[in-house]
Amino acid sequence: MIAVIRPHRLQGSVDVPASKSYAHRMLIAAALSDRPTDIACNALNADISATIDCLRALGAHIDLSDGSIRVGPVAKGRVEDAYLDCNESGSTLRFMLPVAAALGRPCRFDGRGRLPERPNDVLTDAMQDHGMELDRSLLPIAMRGKLRGGRYALRGDVSSQYITGLLFALPLCAEDSAIELTTPLESSAYVDMTTDTLDAFGIRVSGTEGGWRIPGLQRYMSPGSIAVEGDWSSAAFWLAANALGHRIDVRGLNADSRQGDRAISRLLRHLGGTIDLRETPDLAPILAVAASLHGGTTRFTGGARLRLKESDRLKATADLIAALGGRCDEGPDGLTVYGVEQLKGGAVQGQNDHRIVMAAAIAATRAAGEVVITDAQAVSKSYPGFFDDYRRLGGDIRVEQDR
Repeated sequence: MIAVIRPHRLQGSVDVPASKSYAHRMLIAAALSDRPTDIACNALNADISATIDCLRALGAHIDLSDGSIRVGPVAKGRVEDAYLDCNESGSTLRFMLPVAAALGRPCRFDGRGRLPERPNDVLTDAMQDHGMELDRSLLPIAMRGKLRGGRYALRGDVSSQYITGLLFALPLCAEDSAIELTTPLESSAYVDMTTDTLDAFGIRVSGTEGGWRIPGLQRYMSPGSIAVEGDWSSAAFWLAANALGHRIDVRGLNADSRQGDRAISRLLRHLGGTIDLRETPDLAPILAVAASLHGGTTRFTGGARLRLKESDRLKATADLIAALGGRCDEGPDGLTVYGVEQLKGGAVQGQNDHRIVMAAAIAATRAAGEVVITDAQAVSKSYPGFFDDYRRLGGDIRVEQDR
């Protein structure tokens, strides 16, 4: 699908969807709990649906209703050769691999898009050292065995998703465990969200200098009901639009959230300087768009991991800006964006990357002519209602089949 956008002022109010990051975590914790849990969640997307499907494949009973998800615990007993389709969700894959292993469920994992190309060896190697048999580290993966606790030495600068997956799994093991980081942790807020969720479900995890200690033989205890707060990652597009001169009241956010992307408001004030992306990599495309229309030069550093997202997100962001007449230099782990007064119309390759598509849609509001964005359907990964909200705010947009 393509989105065809003509520049127009955005104004009004928008209710942001539920946090994808918290929804993943609450669903998994609920499925591991002692009794059913009702999760208030105002929106689903493709990634959350992938986690739901994988939990169902492991025997969880999950019922969906308007604004709510009821999660019944994973059924006791053996499930032979469960098939877990992670779609394009890296979080689903890297969280569910150790969880399924701790349950002792033989599984086959698969996915699509760029997910089969994204590396998992740091996690799969650690799992193989602790009782698991995996036929490979890239999708598709066949796995059997039962995960053992113990000492896990992991790099902290590859993916915090590996750490989250183990933090969910290791409390179920018979042995006590320790996760020890061999390099400094990046995207630490995502691990904070994990420990926050574990605490809500009665799981004890203690931070140490350079890692965590996790007692074994713990039981997940359902809080009965819990709510997923609004998503700062989705809100970032509207907040950046405000920085470009639009007037949008962004509702449903927790000002005290542990979501790392809450930093968007602060980072927008640093345009024209240097912005380190190590803690907030998902903000790179929309921050770069905002920087392209800001006076001066903005340097983005610490973004090497962006090359392994749904697209090579550094290159895709640089290409987006260039396609609309902006100036951007791509480096090995970052971008240098030179502010211009106005962008021009043009065609942006969405790269099947939801964050590139949404960033391009915000850029289009400040272009001199029509902007055509390919792969518009990619927004379903995190924010299926994005274009509906865009239109309600006054955006001049039509979405159509590829020309």
